[in-house]
Amino acid sequence: MSNWLGANSISAKLTWLNLLVTGTALLLACLAFLAFDYYSYRANLIQNLFAEAQMTGTNSVSALMFDDPQTATATLNALKGSPDVTSAAIVAEDGQLFAEYPNPGSAASIKRYVLSPTAEKMQWVHGSQVVVGYRISFSGKSVGVVYIQAHLRELKQRMQRYGIAAGLILLGCMIAALLATTAFRRLVTEPIIALAGTARIVSREKDFSLRAETTAKQNEIAVLVEAFNEMLHEIQVRDVALRDAHELLERRVEERTAELWAANRELESFSYSVAHDLRGPLDVISGLSYLVQHNYQEKLDGEGTEMLNTVQRQARNMAGLIDDLLNLARATTVGMERKRVDLTAMARSIAEDLSTAEPERKVDFKIAEGAVANADQGLIFVVMDNLIRNAWKYTSRHKTATIAFGWTPQKGKKVFFVRDDGAGFDSSKADKLFRPFQRLHAASEFPGTGIGLATVQRIIARHGGSVWAEGKTERGATFYFTV
Repeated sequence: MSNWLGANSISAKLTWLNLLVTGTALLLACLAFLAFDYYSYRANLIQNLFAEAQMTGTNSVSALMFDDPQTATATLNALKGSPDVTSAAIVAEDGQLFAEYPNPGSAASIKRYVLSPTAEKMQWVHGSQVVVGYRISFSGKSVGVVYIQAHLRELKQRMQRYGIAAGLILLGCMIAALLATTAFRRLVTEPIIALAGTARIVSREKDFSLRAETTAKQNEIAVLVEAFNEMLHEIQVRDVALRDAHELLERRVEERTAELWAANRELESFSYSVAHDLRGPLDVISGLSYLVQHNYQEKLDGEGTEMLNTVQRQARNMAGLIDDLLNLARATTVGMERKRVDLTAMARSIAEDLSTAEPERKVDFKIAEGAVANADQGLIFVVMDNLIRNAWKYTSRHKTATIAFGWTPQKGKKVFFVRDDGAGFDSSKADKLFRPFQRLHAASEFPGTGIGLATVQRIIARHGGSVWAEGKTERGATFYFTV
């Protein structure tokens, strides 16, 4: 029933609740009245039977004293005027049946009970039948017992009549309660229904300018409507402020984006301009030092020759640094065109170039099949080239080395990795790996500019992925990345 009620409106729920309370109260009152009347009437009926038994016993004393069963039977036959009495009997003091009504052997013969020797009267009730027993005395001495059996048919009929009357009264009261509730619920539920309708419109249309209709009466419903309208006002004010702030933020983001784009373009132009301007003097320095070394070699001593070698070496380092800076700038500003890229083929190509350049090294490349990514081919090549060349470089001090490239599924995406068994690094300093110009090894150990991994980090970030590393000193390193 609760589920059925739950599918109705609050108005219907109030109606059913009122009918339930009213009906329960009336039903309990009717049941209490019927129970009281039942026991009261039964007690009166039994009391009347005791009075008839006493009268019958008094009229039967002489018959018992003179052993006259016929007179006693005549006295019992007088009970036929009582419609409730079905049978009666007089039992002598010795327990023998003295007289009986109706005639002996009839279907209505009384069911005999034994009256307690110390009791003057007793009663026995079984269903709709009641038997009373009354002691017959003469001069203070018991001479017999009279038993009268009666049915409670009149009591049953009385209860049926009262039950019908109570049912009609209950039905009338329920109808009156329903009519009263129908009129009363309009005063209670209509404002709540209107409030719910306003709330539904506000929730669906997000129109916080709406207001619920107020009532003139100052009651709990009026307080609820007023509080709801105040809440809508606060939400409206905050919504307007939030919308204004959002529009302002969007304008500022657009302005900052335009400024940042212009700054990036200027930085890119500046980087290329600086690279071009630096390459000219570097080329002159490299060319002149080469000419001096070869054309005036007989005039140079060992120290002069070493100085020229140092100049050429530093010029090459400077050129490499310029190239790395340009790559770092391109990683941030160059346009991207994503497509399906075969990283396995790319890794094999880089490994082949390295092995061709230094055929004397004994390096075992292990490259997994099926490494495919949706990425910009040019940028992802820079990532692969930097990571594999780093592995090549940091295994150069070992007689033999193993460099592996592969991938593994993790949380629904591919995680690519480049692993080597070279110099490795101190894991406590791993946060410095991807910072520009931050190196964990001295340049005298392994040459480099400290730009490569920073370039890798920026390219991976532009692809929406992440890059991290694990390693131990002299036990190799593994670099992971996702795109």
